[in-house]
Amino acid sequence: MKKTLLLFLISLTTYAQSEYPQDYFRNPLDITMVLSGTFAELRSSHFHGGLDIKTQQKQGLKVYASAKGYVSRIKISHYGYGKAIYITHPNGYTTVYGHLQKFSKRLEKYIKECQYDKESFEVEVFPSTEELLIDSDEVIAYSGNTGGSGGPHLHFEIRDNQERPMNPMLFGIDVKDSKAPFVSAVYAYPKDENAIINGKNKRMPLRLIPQKNGSYEVEKITAFGNIGFGITSYDKQDLAPNNNGVSNIQTFFNGNKSLEIDFKRFSFSETKHIKRLIDYEYFKSKKSRIQKLFIEKNNPLSLYKDAYDNGYIIVEDSTSSVYKIRVRDYKGNETWVNIPVRGKYEKLIKPEAIPATNKSLVSSDKFTTLESENVSVNFYKNTVYEDVLIDFSVSSDTIHLHEDKIPLQKNFYVNYDLSNYKSKDLDKIFIARLYGYYKKPGYLNTKRKGNILSAGSKIFGTFTLAIDTIKPTIKPINFQNKKWLSKYRYLKVKIDDDLSGISKYRATVNGKWILMEYDYKTDTLIHDFNDNIVNDTKNELKIIVTDNVGNSSTFEATFFRK
Repeated sequence: MKKTLLLFLISLTTYAQSEYPQDYFRNPLDITMVLSGTFAELRSSHFHGGLDIKTQQKQGLKVYASAKGYVSRIKISHYGYGKAIYITHPNGYTTVYGHLQKFSKRLEKYIKECQYDKESFEVEVFPSTEELLIDSDEVIAYSGNTGGSGGPHLHFEIRDNQERPMNPMLFGIDVKDSKAPFVSAVYAYPKDENAIINGKNKRMPLRLIPQKNGSYEVEKITAFGNIGFGITSYDKQDLAPNNNGVSNIQTFFNGNKSLEIDFKRFSFSETKHIKRLIDYEYFKSKKSRIQKLFIEKNNPLSLYKDAYDNGYIIVEDSTSSVYKIRVRDYKGNETWVNIPVRGKYEKLIKPEAIPATNKSLVSSDKFTTLESENVSVNFYKNTVYEDVLIDFSVSSDTIHLHEDKIPLQKNFYVNYDLSNYKSKDLDKIFIARLYGYYKKPGYLNTKRKGNILSAGSKIFGTFTLAIDTIKPTIKPINFQNKKWLSKYRYLKVKIDDDLSGISKYRATVNGKWILMEYDYKTDTLIHDFNDNIVNDTKNELKIIVTDNVGNSSTFEATFFRK
């Protein structure tokens, strides 16, 4: 082992992190690679950090180490990547494997010892370089659907030595794709109040005309001043019907490059700024993502290259110009969009300004507080991308705080002063955001300091106080009290809380803590008797479940095993 470790460390120090080593990382599955998600694909609040590899709609496929290395991190969580392994390799890169069903026997033994030591299902450990060395092609786990997964698949990443995810296809990971990206919509945007597009000073949809060669022509537009464009585009693979993200977008104005967006690498610290890349208001209204081909104020994304005038173009009166967009996938398939632009100045008839009554100003570059009655809302510097006027009103315990159509960089904080409340259940009150048509309250992580309740939110909407006095429910699924379970592999229990939600749980048998895996998607707790913790004939099971405001339920049962 020491000799192997020495060789690994020597290779780690001598291997330069060259520009995308080829034939180094293998497909982590032994089936043809078909993707449900591509690298840097646009998600609701982030860029996708890897490849989502389809597992033929089933769990339990062998997951192989993509190259030799050592396990540098194992994380198990209810959400996110669920069960995940991180392997650091001699060339300095790290591969990540997420949503796993279970680990290999050796790794499973290691992590379960950690879980029993910490008495927690959720754990995060960082083994030393010599603890868990991994060989090339070693089976490290089995594919699953744990964490925030919407169906069985393997999430696979390659990160550089600064923990930035990179497109695994840069390293030779191959997917069959001979199809060019397609474009479903194009829009034009005025940069300021003086810009004109087809006689208007607002976002304008443009008419796309598909061509026989796969390109697109756009019906000629008239414009004047500083304008930008936006595009909705996707890619498809040969072996899958689903839409995926594209790899690269370039724009040209009269033959000169205007902007490039290259989706090959990003940092996790910037991924939240996807809200600045897309037209957030349109996404929230229409559920479609327009990628803006220009860079607005306070957009720190590193995806941009060769940005001339931040991607905007200047259209002068009585001119004839051409704006082109090239959209490519990683395999080099490409699609062009051709937009003829005729410069035409038109005098805008500006609508009469409507007084901004009941509007409140939130500044981007300084702290802002909004107050009314027993409520205050705090916006720290750089919460909004630019100064905005928002709707703010308070009615009883309900705060109406604009609509979720303005992108935010970080949380603002809602505060309630409960000094005048007489309820005997003050400790059961929490701050909720109201969701959906029926305005169902959704729990926000509520902190209490004296009589002040506070909670953060990264989206605007309607907020209120809610009270939860009902205990969680606990129901056995596959057993009954005082029954023999000798032939059972698993002990299964359903837990639920219909308002503030589950906060924590604890299970013991004969007073000894047992590991129960929690799946929030099915509201189930599962204990594996193969952990060999339950060895007595008569066993007293006790499960305590607590919700987010402290309501607690206890379930007790007796079972027998030979």
